Amino acid sequence: MADWTLEPAGADGLLLRFGDRIDPALVPKIRAATDCLASRLTGRVRDLVPSYTTLLVGFDPRYESFDSLAPLIESLLSELLTAPSQAGRLVEIPVYYHPSVGPDLERVAAFHRITIDEAVRRHTAREYTVYTIGFAPGFAYLGEVADELATPRLDSPRKSVPVGSVALADRQTAVYPVSTPGGWNLLGRTALKMFDSDRDNLCPVAPGDRVRFVSISRDEFLAQGGWLDD
Repeated sequence: MADWTLEPAGADGLLLRFGDRIDPALVPKIRAATDCLASRLTGRVRDLVPSYTTLLVGFDPRYESFDSLAPLIESLLSELLTAPSQAGRLVEIPVYYHPSVGPDLERVAAFHRITIDEAVRRHTAREYTVYTIGFAPGFAYLGEVADELATPRLDSPRKSVPVGSVALADRQTAVYPVSTPGGWNLLGRTALKMFDSDRDNLCPVAPGDRVRFVSISRDEFLAQGGWLDD
């Protein structure tokens, strides 16, 4: 039995479904499938959108159809997914953790009855998997946060979250790549651009990569191009 199912997604798409719940074991499979179809179906598909458990394949219905692409995709993935999965790259993100740029850092610490330093230690103690990128360009959903740090999102979202804000909500963490409304707990800020339209790779991470947050000082943050609120 195949490790996926294939179904139509409207008149111009196919949906590859690899599971029905969030599972870190699915991430390298979806990444490998995305890379394979991107290289082998150049010119025949126009969009590949990986998510937590699925891969959406978009095509031009003037030239392709579900019936023309489905057998080819099944053949390609049958060969691919029998090979061992490979872990993605490890990307380190430097973060200045401080209430001045992480206004919910104290709230998170109080929620778990720990110090701010311990909250930072817990956030930087593990590697996170990039599950998917969405909501905003370059917004990478990272998981999973340890139970000892998982914190509910805010009751009332902020109207604007500053660019580079490092945040968590429940068992996920992320970096806001652009200024946008948001209800996640803000822990700190990074100078690393998570979305840059002038860069070949618009985002420094891709689904399947791993992320580790590294705590840095205020001076290091400013030297890297970081900025503080007025």
